[in-house]
Amino acid sequence: MNKIRKGDQIIVITGRDKGKRGTVSLRKDDSHLLVEGVNLVKKHTKPNPLKGTTGGIVEKAMPIHQSNVAIFNAATGKADRVGIKLQADGKRVRVYKSSGEEIKVA
Repeated sequence: MNKIRKGDQIIVITGRDKGKRGTVSLRKDDSHLLVEGVNLVKKHTKPNPLKGTTGGIVEKAMPIHQSNVAIFNAATGKADRVGIKLQADGKRVRVYKSSGEEIKVA
């Protein structure tokens, strides 16, 4: 079970974007996430008249490793760790380690 999923609010805990917050838009693989507004790079693109794209310098979000981010707890306003709790009906849910409350994806 992935502890960080698509749609989660995260905060970057290390690297050049430390302190930035964003929403996970895509899981590239088991360990990399694509986060809106985080890890932006300038990419030089050639014009392609067949696709209707113009050339120039474009800002693009690149994947970031999941060890460099933590889930954002809105109740405390800080980064938090994720735990797994087993409910009575056998269903597994994600919870915040600090408070024990269930994580709800918006």
